[in-house]
Amino acid sequence: MSAARDYPPPPDLIRGRVAWVFGDDFDIDLVIGVENIKSYDADFLRGKVMQAYDPTFADRVRPGDVIVGGRNFGYGHPHYPPMVALRDLGIAAVLAESFSPGFWRGETHNGMPLLTVPGISTAVTIGDAVQVDWRTAVVGVDGGAELRGDPPSPRVRRVIEAGGSVKLLLAEHARNPSHQH
Repeated sequence: MSAARDYPPPPDLIRGRVAWVFGDDFDIDLVIGVENIKSYDADFLRGKVMQAYDPTFADRVRPGDVIVGGRNFGYGHPHYPPMVALRDLGIAAVLAESFSPGFWRGETHNGMPLLTVPGISTAVTIGDAVQVDWRTAVVGVDGGAELRGDPPSPRVRRVIEAGGSVKLLLAEHARNPSHQH
């Protein structure tokens, strides 16, 4: 089954709360349990997401919320269902100290803002209100803290604005169709 989902691009300024803070080297498959990584059924995944960590997670997440990670977030095999489950709940971005390369490539391809923000994993706690300007990687935390991360490249910004790589490529192709026969 394809991992392609139809997610709208994020707003310019993501406003939400920190839904969870993960530690270093977090294997994203643990979000739904390794035994569930082949499912793309939204209702099934909703019943599995974060059960090992917080059984109330799915009920308290709101659109615009973010998750935070330490170093090497997304470590392991880059399976899509864990992030599908999180996105379906409304998770709008992932802020981490650093990302596993495979996870970063896969989720950027899907249009998820992944921002490397030094110090983020110790600067916030679950429930903190945040405002994320994903284009500039500036994160405002209620209470006055402002963290600055690594802004996405112009190409990555276009991928996120389009809602993913496939949508961007289709849009670019539609604007510049090949006239070769």
